[in-house]
Amino acid sequence: MDFYGHSGTNAERGDWQKLVEHLLAVAELAGVFARKFGLEQATFIAGLFHDLGKYDPAFQAYIARLGASVDHSTAGAQVLCQLARGNDKAMAEIIAYAILGHHAGLPDRLNETNGCVAQRMKKPLRIDPCWQSELGPHLSEWIDGIASALPQRQGKDLQRYAFTLSFMGRMIFSCLVDADFKDTEEFYVSLGQRAADRDWPSLGSLLDEFTSMFEAHMARFSGKPAVSEKSRALNGLRKEILAHVRASAAEKPGFFTLTVPTGGGKTLASLGFALDHAKLHGHERIIYAIPFTSIIDQTSAIFRSVLGEEHVLEHHSNIDEEKFDAREQRDKLKLAMEDWAAPVVVTTNVQLFESLFSARPSRSRKLHNIANSVIILDEAQTLPRNLLLPVMQALEELVERYGCTVVLCTATQPALGKREEFPFGLPLDESRELAPDPEGLARQLARTHIRHAGVLDNAALVDALREQRQMLVIVNSRRHALDLYKKASAADLDGSLHLTTRQYAADRRRILAEVRTRLDDGVPCRLIATSLIEAGVDVDFPAAMRAEAGLDQIIQAAGRVNREGKRPRDESVVTVFTPADHKPPREISGLIGDMKRIIDKHPDLTAPAAIADYFGEVYWRVGREGLDAKDILSRFCVTHHGTDFAYRKVGEDFRMIESGLAPVIIAIEDDAKEWVEKLYLEQLPTGLLARKLQPFTVQVPPKAWERLRACGHVSFVAPHLRGDQFAVLQKNSLYDPQLGLIWEDADHLAAEDLMW
Repeated sequence: MDFYGHSGTNAERGDWQKLVEHLLAVAELAGVFARKFGLEQATFIAGLFHDLGKYDPAFQAYIARLGASVDHSTAGAQVLCQLARGNDKAMAEIIAYAILGHHAGLPDRLNETNGCVAQRMKKPLRIDPCWQSELGPHLSEWIDGIASALPQRQGKDLQRYAFTLSFMGRMIFSCLVDADFKDTEEFYVSLGQRAADRDWPSLGSLLDEFTSMFEAHMARFSGKPAVSEKSRALNGLRKEILAHVRASAAEKPGFFTLTVPTGGGKTLASLGFALDHAKLHGHERIIYAIPFTSIIDQTSAIFRSVLGEEHVLEHHSNIDEEKFDAREQRDKLKLAMEDWAAPVVVTTNVQLFESLFSARPSRSRKLHNIANSVIILDEAQTLPRNLLLPVMQALEELVERYGCTVVLCTATQPALGKREEFPFGLPLDESRELAPDPEGLARQLARTHIRHAGVLDNAALVDALREQRQMLVIVNSRRHALDLYKKASAADLDGSLHLTTRQYAADRRRILAEVRTRLDDGVPCRLIATSLIEAGVDVDFPAAMRAEAGLDQIIQAAGRVNREGKRPRDESVVTVFTPADHKPPREISGLIGDMKRIIDKHPDLTAPAAIADYFGEVYWRVGREGLDAKDILSRFCVTHHGTDFAYRKVGEDFRMIESGLAPVIIAIEDDAKEWVEKLYLEQLPTGLLARKLQPFTVQVPPKAWERLRACGHVSFVAPHLRGDQFAVLQKNSLYDPQLGLIWEDADHLAAEDLMW
């Protein structure tokens, strides 16, 4: 009997893929992926055994459409653990997690379901013995010695060692999933049933060109005539910062900090460092992670203008949520997967860190491509405090074992290095600060004054907006921003604008473009925004008001005022107020208290010493338990019985956005409509479609999303091909470019329903 990995179109099976060919191809490709971090043998074994269950005659009947689906992921894990001997059993067990999870996701060792490792390994083995002859007589030789790749335990911290092993398991899983996907995709492309997604050139092949393009861009940028003495001084300071940062690129890979106040040119300086550092040390990728989607567009645009449109991947889509039903387990090619093979990736913190802790194949596929990268964490102070310890351990793993360099880039450095009051911090060395004299830069680039105004209601805020032709107001919630914008509009304030994640990215880009034009032209511009505006968005207001928040947020908000230093500092005021009508979220309430405890100790709250003192207060208040509030780290254990990794439960609990926001596509514009229609084209890769639709996506709270769907205002498009990945708004009147998506009205009839 012949055994096949994938069926073709020929009834005589002439174009079907032989199973042994698929297993060997996946094994070889997975091994290539893992070569750079020393797990080539382990990932080869994972690829060789991953589909061993397809030697079950029942599976062969299934792909011939003569029977029901059967589990084909368990048998390989069972056989591998039976064949491994002595110390190799430990590595075989780690590889088994990857084999068991290559369709449904990494499993837990123990849980209440039959899907856990312990239960699945008890299943009866039903595969034809011919697998041994097809795979060759040297199986035991291939397995022998796999334990040599296990890292040595250092010290007495068993939890840290368990995390290291679990992270290694994730990397093996990533290599396996990506290799399996690529070989399966290649087979179906050869049959003409699927269009190939794009291939990316390597970073190494582009670095000389990138460096030349970067230097040409900086020459054009610095060659622009300065309009004033202040502008000339600022341009000179930026050049000094860039030169100092690039001069540090020869330092050995590892952790760096880049502490530069707003307006000092951090983005381009960090890119220059990344290009030089990658060239000197052979890094394969530059990954730029940003806290908010609002500045991804801006940063991507900068990188594309410098490096070329075709070399930058912008990936922050949440249209890749994988549901573990039987249909999607059978057809992984229909999932919105992204492998981050691009030379330059611009993404969000959510996408980066949730991927590092995810059990899902769709998210884990990219992990092996994160290895040997330069990772720039922009606005590093925004790393979520309740997940800070697991985030830091993941970063340490990437640096220590997977060849990464990590740069913590911000104006308000969160003081994450190990020290007496923060012994569980990162191994940060103060000499690895890339900026020249952060204290001096803070003084030179100080451009605003912060004052406190006490309690203000929306009416008072509207009055303040009326008094200023150009003013930025930042509040703590989308609800408050919407309420205030409606009041400002009702008051006929000229130039009133609203910026919120209720709007999709393409509309936010247009609004920010209008803001910049109004500011440059000196016409009224009164912008009401949520905190998405304050971390790195390039706008320059003469004044701002900020609802009470943590010190880092206040300073970031101040960075949107007098950004270019064109106005006197005394006239550039950031007014902090307590909203009368909207209480701050609980997390922000705690940060307000942290700031109040240090406010009298520092005459200048923007100084690095004040910022370090503030973060010390934050860490002291929340304690170690608060920095791992979901108890992520304790769920990776090693005992005398072996590993006990809770991959699935951790993947469910590790959420950087607690509300679990759900995506809704707004297909109003022609581009969005066109790509929604293309969801019905089976041959188009889902990942490509997700990338094209992400600029038209709004993230909605889960209860509101369910309500929209229950009322028929949202429905899935092409579910027979894409499952429940693409939810599209059906009632366009619920969306307004200025207001955004008003999900609170989901229970009411949309305007279309009133037409006869």
